[in-house]
Amino acid sequence: MSWLLYDATVFTPTQTLERQAVVIDDDGVIAYVGDMHAAPPVDGLRINLRGRILAPGFIDVHVHGGNGINFGDDELLESTRRYSQWVASTGVTGWLPSIAAPNAEKLIEVIKGYVGFFGTEMPGAEPLGLHLEGPFINVQKKGAFNPAWIHEGTLEEAQAFIDAGQGWITQVTLAPELPNGQAIAGLLRRNGIVAAMGHTNTDYEFTSQALRGNFTHVTHTFNAQSGFDHRAPGVFGAILGSDHITAELIGDGYHVHPGAMKVLLRSLGTDRVVLITDAIMGTGLPEGEYHLVGHDVTVKDGRATLANGTLAGSVATMNMCVRNVNKLVGYPLVEAVKMASLNPARAMGFAGRLGSVQPGKDASLTVIDEDARVYMTIVKSKVVYNQL
Repeated sequence: MSWLLYDATVFTPTQTLERQAVVIDDDGVIAYVGDMHAAPPVDGLRINLRGRILAPGFIDVHVHGGNGINFGDDELLESTRRYSQWVASTGVTGWLPSIAAPNAEKLIEVIKGYVGFFGTEMPGAEPLGLHLEGPFINVQKKGAFNPAWIHEGTLEEAQAFIDAGQGWITQVTLAPELPNGQAIAGLLRRNGIVAAMGHTNTDYEFTSQALRGNFTHVTHTFNAQSGFDHRAPGVFGAILGSDHITAELIGDGYHVHPGAMKVLLRSLGTDRVVLITDAIMGTGLPEGEYHLVGHDVTVKDGRATLANGTLAGSVATMNMCVRNVNKLVGYPLVEAVKMASLNPARAMGFAGRLGSVQPGKDASLTVIDEDARVYMTIVKSKVVYNQL
């Protein structure tokens, strides 16, 4: 049955439309976006949003867990269902579980575990695929990774991961300077998988070449990569000078200073920056001890750190990241929403059905206010969170 959301400020998010209506049809697809007085009749619910913002659902393409769940641990189905329900309260309608493992055999086992139930209905947000962060990353820029989990890759091992994924691996983070790094990126791209540059310690020239080749995306820009110097621009300089790639930004306010966020946004523009949380299992829970990629992690004062003080993921939610880009960096809220919805959808190949409020797209939407507080989340026409 069709239904109507009206008196909404719609972030499409390439436009802001005042006092609009959205009609969702029987198939869970957006059928109409326009003047609420000209909306076609519906035979189901009519929900007055009272001027609140109706936006495309947020998509988190780099997240390790939350609400006590660490992706890749045991009981994959049950933990995914619990996470799906919880994360919808933050405006997220789709996400990529970011996974890692101590060895190739265990990683293949985890991949197959997820593939076994991906595509089935979830109680909240939908898992859209998998993100493999490693194991082909540079130990010099390991970040919070256990170095025992990291190694140089081969085409055979990469192919084994691809085969196990059965089309569900969406992106892989790897360092291009490692032996076979460029060849593996080519293999990924030929299989429709995004090769994301990350945890890398190479120079400007090599990075620029890689970003003109098979690497189309950058993992958590600024973090775990060589920095910028006016005589040695490094990875970050190559990102700023790139023409087409998309670049992730952890929007928690701790990983990247708001001034640095502004530099990235002014250089790449708001169409090419992808907000991520890089969140860990302690997100949404009290301060305490948690774990991530082979390490114990302490959450205190809004930060997640290893014993030596290294940042180990974040405890941010996506609506918090959207709010920070708006309030701390000073960009319009509609632009921040775009970085959390349309941009990740485009970067990962989901834009055909997700990322914008327009006829023909899935009705995966969120209702927020000017402070990015979430009031409702809808996934493929199903209301999965409601605090209206």
